[in-house]
Amino acid sequence: MINLLLTGLLTLVSLNCENLFDCQHDSLKNDFEWTPEGTNHWTRTRYWHKLNNIGREILACGELTNAGWDGSEGDFQLPDLVALCEVENDSVLFDLSKRSLLRNAKYEYVMTNSPDPRGIDVALLYSPFSFRLLHHHALHVEPLKDMHPTRNILYAAGLLASGDTLHVFVVHAPSRSGGEVLTRPHRMQVARRLTAAIDSLHVLSPNANILVAGDFNDYSRDKSIRYLEESGLTEVSKQAQGCNGARGTYRFQGEWGSLDHIFASPTMTNRLVECIIFDAPFLLEDDEAYGGRKPRRNYLGPRYMQGFSDHLPLVARFKF
Repeated sequence: MINLLLTGLLTLVSLNCENLFDCQHDSLKNDFEWTPEGTNHWTRTRYWHKLNNIGREILACGELTNAGWDGSEGDFQLPDLVALCEVENDSVLFDLSKRSLLRNAKYEYVMTNSPDPRGIDVALLYSPFSFRLLHHHALHVEPLKDMHPTRNILYAAGLLASGDTLHVFVVHAPSRSGGEVLTRPHRMQVARRLTAAIDSLHVLSPNANILVAGDFNDYSRDKSIRYLEESGLTEVSKQAQGCNGARGTYRFQGEWGSLDHIFASPTMTNRLVECIIFDAPFLLEDDEAYGGRKPRRNYLGPRYMQGFSDHLPLVARFKF
């Protein structure tokens, strides 16, 4: 296992886990469908199968571009940071990091406790061997008048093995449910809250090393993404491609697109080595309706597919 101290590389993974819920009902949340009695018949067997699949996926993201996932042989580097969306609570993160196939990686984690009605949050897994956590907190997003409470933004700062301080933000913006145009202001509200926090950070440290990752529920051409770039961030994932045909992290009605993004401050953009979509063959399946391949998801409507996620992960590497 190789880490930043040995390679000079920092690896960040961004992954929407697609409904990584435990099996117990939270009396304060609308999570009935993710219980054994719910519409998805979400049992402990299915839960642990999902945890191990996500763990396997994260570990596989550590294979460098010249490694086996594209058919050749190469080196392996455990991802240093993993930004996760659609994770329910601390119990799920504990099981994922300490009890699943991921347990030997020795990840630690921080996460939010958001007012999202369904109870989903964002989290950051980090390797304590290459990222020493200094502090973290959640950034509340004030809902607009017609907007449901949404996920908080997670902020974490840590010291790298190189001696540099890195600031990480994890985002899961509101969905497009109800229509893209009607929900666009909701995602802009998240973008404004994020840039306000980054602006405050720049006041204290103009050359701060900043990474932003997550599911923004918008494409690169959309207003919220353009707003972030106009605010001084660079979308380092804009041209990301897979090695097995993926041209985006998400596929809808046969069309690839990326709702997931990684942004970097100028100092981190200058350190970028590569940003790819990790589309290893085991994460894909045939798209019977539209042809080609698509992410091997866990559910298709109420139908249990025993898969991974409806999103593919982004993997970005930076040199230090």
